[in-house]
Amino acid sequence: MRNATKRIGTATGEPAPGLDDAELVRRVRNGDRTAFAGLVRRHGRALLRFTRVFVRDEAVAEEVVQDTWIAVLEGLDGFEGRASFKTWLFRILANRARTRAAREGRSVPFSALANREDDESALGSDRFDGAGMWRDPPIGWTDETPERLALEAETRAVMEAAVQALPPAQRAVIVLRDEDGLEAEEICNLLDLTVTNQRVLLHRARTRVRQALEAHMRGER
Repeated sequence: MRNATKRIGTATGEPAPGLDDAELVRRVRNGDRTAFAGLVRRHGRALLRFTRVFVRDEAVAEEVVQDTWIAVLEGLDGFEGRASFKTWLFRILANRARTRAAREGRSVPFSALANREDDESALGSDRFDGAGMWRDPPIGWTDETPERLALEAETRAVMEAAVQALPPAQRAVIVLRDEDGLEAEEICNLLDLTVTNQRVLLHRARTRVRQALEAHMRGER
C-alpha cells in the first residue's frame, strides 16, 4: 500500500475533468479509487514542492508526501469541510513536514525566520500593487511578450532557480501564494505567521525573483 501510494503521490497529470475537490472527496468516501487518484494528480506536485521548503532531500520529501496521502485516507471521514480540502491537505502536510524536519534537526519556526527579515521599507514594495502584481513589468518585458517569455523554458528555469535560492520562509510564502494560490490567511495559519510577517516575506521574495529575472534579461550571469 505504501509503495503504491508513493507512486501515486508523485504522479503528474490532469485531475478528473469537471470535478472539484468536494466532489472527488465525496466519491473517495464512497470507495472510488479513481477519485482518490484524481486528488493526487491535482495536488501531488504542489505538496512535493511545499515539502521541499522544510525538507531539502528529494527522497525524504517524497516520503513525507506519501505519509500525508496515507493520513488523508485515514482521516477523510473526519474532514468536516469547514476549510477547503486543499487547506486541510496542506495543514496535514505541514505538520508532517515539520515533524520530519525536527527529527533531522533542521526545524526552525517560520515565525522566527520572519522576524530576521528586514522591515517592509527595504522591500521596494512600491513595485507591487494592492493585489501583489508588478506595477511596472521587469526590464525587457512589453505588452506583447510576457506570455511568450513565460512559456520559454529558460525563463521558467531562471524564475524557479530564483525561488529555490530564497531563504526558507520567503520560499514557503511565495510558493504557497503565487504557485499554489493559497490566500494570505491560509498561509499565516499554515506557517504560524502574522499578517505583517507574511506580507513582508512575500514582497521580499517577489522582489528577489524579479531582480533575478531582470538580470537574466540584461544578459547578466
